[in-house]
Amino acid sequence: MSYEEVIFYFVAALTVLGALGVVLARNVVHCALFLVLALLAVAGIFILLSAEFLAIVQVLIYGGAVTILILFAMMLTRVRDLPQALDGPQRPFAALAAGAFMGLSILAAVSTEWPGETEEITLVPFRDLGESLFRNWAAPFEIASLVLLVALIGAIILARGEEGE
Repeated sequence: MSYEEVIFYFVAALTVLGALGVVLARNVVHCALFLVLALLAVAGIFILLSAEFLAIVQVLIYGGAVTILILFAMMLTRVRDLPQALDGPQRPFAALAAGAFMGLSILAAVSTEWPGETEEITLVPFRDLGESLFRNWAAPFEIASLVLLVALIGAIILARGEEGE
């Protein structure tokens, strides 16, 4: 086993542990911190795959902006108004759905023909990627940023409360 594989398995284990922490932790702030761990570990996997641009985007957008947005939404919404017990009869169905998704993911990974050491992997230069992003994908990028802005404004409106509070 090469050192790249050892590093990959370590980072993959961090990703899985972070994802399990998001799902299993009871404290919402701990869930957000586990989410940061999982997202940063995914950025590490991107670095191992020589996809530095995706790693930078993963850290800046998901690890930074989306996580901060989630934390602000949690802090600004009225969590005290919610009942304490959020678990209900949907828990077994959720476990079944998660197991089915995991099985399909494993099946897809096993049945995919991955490029071997003898096959050439096509690398895309940053310049081509940037030109494609700003020429072909500018509108979806702006729409995604507007959706995040609307979510932030909605969290602020919810946090303001009603008159008399």
